[in-house]
Parts: sequence; structure tokens; C-alpha cells
Amino acid sequence: QVQLVESGGDLVQPGGSLRLSCAASGSIFSIYNMGWYRQAPGKQRELVAEVTAGGRTNYKDSVKGRFTISRDNAKNTVYLEMNSLKPEDTAVYYCRAERYASAYWGQGTQVTVSS
Repeated sequence: QVQLVESGGDLVQPGGSLRLSCAASGSIFSIYNMGWYRQAPGKQRELVAEVTAGGRTNYKDSVKGRFTISRDNAKNTVYLEMNSLKPEDTAVYYCRAERYASAYWGQGTQVTVSS
């Protein structure tokens, strides 16, 4: 079992920046592949960025060059640095831990990009 708690969501103006954090507990964090997903109103949840246990990263095309995912295994935390934010980035952002057939989700944190 893995418990995930996201934080860092906020209201920010277009062009601004935010850093989301996801703190994990309950298991060995370093063995899990970690991902950030988002869900906007009326839309399906989508993958934004992921980092494997081995450190490989993958990004949704629309966030490449603007978002950076990273993990600190010593702190059991995964981060999403978001720059040059756009109104279309507005969503609830969720953290996910996955290993083989097991997957765990956090409760989400709201990011709103608006002037």
C-alpha cells in the first residue's frame, strides 16, 4: 500500500509558475514508477508526465519544455515544476504510483490558470 498526498496547487496568472509536490508513505518509494495526471472539468484524466523507478521521464507533448518532473527518493517525494502556465493547464492534478499491477492515487490538487 502507498499513500500519496499532493500539494502546491494554486491560482496563478498565465505565464506564471507553480511547483507541485507529492509525498508518499507506506512502502518503498524508490521502486515505484511515478506519474502526474490531470483532469479538467468535463474531460478525461490524462497523463502529464511520468518518471520511472530508473529515472526515465516522459511528457505529454503540450507540456514539453514547460513542465519538469523529478523525484527525490530520500524524501519519498515526486515534484512537477510547471512554467509558462496557460489557461488550458487548469485542472485537478493527481499523483500516481504504479508497480506491476498495482496503482495508487492521491486526492488531487487544484491548479487554476487565469487572469
